[in-house]
Amino acid sequence: MADTNALLKTVVQVLNDGDKGFSDIGEHLQSPELKTFFLQEAQKRGQFARELQAAAGISEDVGGTAVAPIHRAWGDLKAKLGGGDHTLLETAEQGEDAAKKAYKEALEDSGLDSDVRSLLTRQQVHVLASHDKVKGYRDSLAS
Repeated sequence: MADTNALLKTVVQVLNDGDKGFSDIGEHLQSPELKTFFLQEAQKRGQFARELQAAAGISEDVGGTAVAPIHRAWGDLKAKLGGGDHTLLETAEQGEDAAKKAYKEALEDSGLDSDVRSLLTRQQVHVLASHDKVKGYRDSLAS
């Protein structure tokens, strides 16, 4: 059970990272369409984290991952150096890759409660669609 709990905490951490990361990136994006999508997605990640914590019985504040603040700072620096929306979208896609991995690993755990598995599966569908949308936006801005 400890491994299952650790996997679920990792998903919550990655969701918390996504909440902060989407919000930070959304504030820097020039495109109003992208800004709206990112700010909405930040709220969705926060909602997912709270839902998963409740379903999994995780009562403590697990925060985010240790590498996320470094990743966000690197993205901010690249944007300030003139990278623009494309650079920010590359940074976001890297974060989305971490979310995809966390969900995949959690869902591979045979010890998952069926209700938690169902919630993770539903959330994963959204995360995968969001990843593809971010990638599509990034590709459309490639120079």
